[in-house]
Amino acid sequence: MLIAFHKPYGVISQFTPDGSPNRTLAEFGLPKGVYPIGRLDADSEGLLLLSDEAELNERLLHPRQAHGRIYWAQVENIPALASLRQMEQGIMVQNRKTLPCHAWLLEPQPEMAPRVPSIRERKSIPTAWIGLELVEGKNRQVRRMTATIGHPTLRLVRVRIGNFELGGLAMGQWKELGAGERELVLGKGGTEK
Repeated sequence: MLIAFHKPYGVISQFTPDGSPNRTLAEFGLPKGVYPIGRLDADSEGLLLLSDEAELNERLLHPRQAHGRIYWAQVENIPALASLRQMEQGIMVQNRKTLPCHAWLLEPQPEMAPRVPSIRERKSIPTAWIGLELVEGKNRQVRRMTATIGHPTLRLVRVRIGNFELGGLAMGQWKELGAGERELVLGKGGTEK
């Protein structure tokens, strides 16, 4: 079983409380026996996969598999092309160089429903949405990358894993993926169990 879940802000990627005020996955009526494949931190939103198939962890998460994940990050100020290229080539984050990625300014800028609670906004500092496609997902990597180039992330949404897009899946909703959707997530042979 492979499930797509639109994780809201303030929800941790686990079923048991961690002592923080954040909500858990247990509140969303997910089937018994599934667990998150990877994670999104409590401050991030968007596409989270869950499964009862242990082999999917390695297949989807290990950088050598080069399984792409696309994030939209709302950042302070408007990054110059040179800053985006710097991220694409890999930058030093916590004493290690990130793998090359693809980074771009989203044009047109997406219209997103307001986050609850809302992001911090300063009248004198504009914001911009950028897209990042990564094949690795270290803890808070996108936030650390954008901060390193001088554009702190204000809001982060994962919008795609493989070729499966979050699309119209409403915040806090989930669905079991059919054969065609599995193939979008996993690539060729994605319907095999």
